[in-house]
Amino acid sequence: MKYPSIGVVIPTRDRPGLLKRAIASVRRQDYPGVLRIIVVYDQTEPDWRLAVADDPAVMVLANWRTPGLAGARNTGIMALDTDLVAFCDDDDVWHRSKLHKQVAFMGDAPFATCSMEVEFEGRVHPRLAFKNRVRIADLARSRMAMLHSSSFLARREALLPGGAIGPVAEDAPGSQNEDWDLLIRAARVAPIVHVDEPLVRVLWGRTSFYANEYGTKISSLRWMMARHPEIVRCGAGAARVYGQLACWSVAAGDRRNAWRWAGRTVRANWREPRAVIALAALSRLTSVEKVLGSLHRRGHGI
Repeated sequence: MKYPSIGVVIPTRDRPGLLKRAIASVRRQDYPGVLRIIVVYDQTEPDWRLAVADDPAVMVLANWRTPGLAGARNTGIMALDTDLVAFCDDDDVWHRSKLHKQVAFMGDAPFATCSMEVEFEGRVHPRLAFKNRVRIADLARSRMAMLHSSSFLARREALLPGGAIGPVAEDAPGSQNEDWDLLIRAARVAPIVHVDEPLVRVLWGRTSFYANEYGTKISSLRWMMARHPEIVRCGAGAARVYGQLACWSVAAGDRRNAWRWAGRTVRANWREPRAVIALAALSRLTSVEKVLGSLHRRGHGI
């Protein structure tokens, strides 16, 4: 078998210790084909000392596109000349067989993912999809968090401007939900091939730059709804997003809009649990942050 060449894009910003851990996990892959790594520094001075000439080589670049995660990923994609491109966030790590298993299962598909395990406060929780093909209807109903961006593997030509899928969306507010957007666009081209094994370990908690940026979370969700009408047309999917908007609004202190989004959540799907969270927070029985911490300890989020 001739194995396709793979370029791995690792965007980074001010997390040197975690970055070295991520690079090491990629370099330890048992993948028998050509493997290259590009570390893209976003809004911070690159550490050129991380460049490695030995196989697999590590290249260091500065983000020359739109500041943010999306621009950094596109910088890496456009600097590569490999058959496939994979993403790995700088605070995540891969299991040794990640790429080998994905390539073996991918076939001619343009886009592949795998499941993840969440590490939070020293505990690890697997998140599985219980399916091996993911379609637009699945992604309209749920973000499917187990399809983390650090699991993405795609044909590079499909992610170039004018390609079948296109680049990562640099107009996503705060570069949030750009991964969900990319999944939906990929699923429009063909069902996403999914390896339902937790081959990526995702670190949750304090490492996120956007953990408490509620305004950005709200803007990015509204951007998603405007961009993908499939979400709005799916009752359960719309209720899920409305419920998140209600939760982030009350966390941001915007009680008026929190009540409005909570009402839309109930009307779209009265069983949606995020409505309960938002209403409990609005009634001051709890806080969104407290509920989120409890969910994180179980490997879930709002």
